[in-house]
Amino acid sequence: MSGLDWNHKYGFMVILKTTLEIPDLLYRRLKSSAATQGKTVKALVNEAIVEKLRQPVGPASPAWRKGFGQLRHLRNETRKVERIIDAEFSRVDPEEWK
Repeated sequence: MSGLDWNHKYGFMVILKTTLEIPDLLYRRLKSSAATQGKTVKALVNEAIVEKLRQPVGPASPAWRKGFGQLRHLRNETRKVERIIDAEFSRVDPEEWK
């Protein structure tokens, strides 16, 4: 095992290296912020990634679902209307179908 490997409670973990393309102005801000906090750029980037991954990916449900159930108090009225519609559509007048 190298110094980059370690055991973790969820299994064997390996540290990977990657290359990031960061615009110059953003990198300068990143480097300045890391220095101000007494951290390395690497440590600050890792913290930022961990923090971002802790946040939920998106809304728990799509915005259009917020209205679902809002008219629950009208469910009996809805059933009445559905029965009337079903009754009307179940009637067939043979003369109208000619």
